[in-house]
Amino acid sequence: MSTVAAAPLDGEHALARLVAFYENLSLENLAQLGAVYAPDASFKDPFNEVQGHAAILAIFEHMFVQVNRPRFVVLECMQQQGQAFLTWEFRFHMRRFVAGEQCVRGATHVRFDAQGRVAVHRDYWDVAEELYQKLPVLGGLMRLLRRASQR
Repeated sequence: MSTVAAAPLDGEHALARLVAFYENLSLENLAQLGAVYAPDASFKDPFNEVQGHAAILAIFEHMFVQVNRPRFVVLECMQQQGQAFLTWEFRFHMRRFVAGEQCVRGATHVRFDAQGRVAVHRDYWDVAEELYQKLPVLGGLMRLLRRASQR
């Protein structure tokens, strides 16, 4: 993974580089992670809370093992004063349980360092609605619980 220091990027270019990284994410281009994320970057989503290139890379590698044809589609983004907020769809095919393409909708807040690399990455998405309800047995239970809570 490349950790060569790059010239500082303004917020607009840092955000464009981040969006391009996610929308073109593949096992082959994971080596670009070092150019997009600061060496000590933190990453948090509903399943993980890690710090550093190796730990973040492991999350992406695990994603490619768990699902088929994963891809991100960035829908909207805003950038201001060294930080950005993105809304996205994560599209993939489950290896088991459910046929067809699945879609998880979420949002990400990032803070950039002085070089325009991601220093803090935090994902927000509803695991119950976006993932668990789509699984055969667990999904039925989740829908039942949701109906019961709405009474």
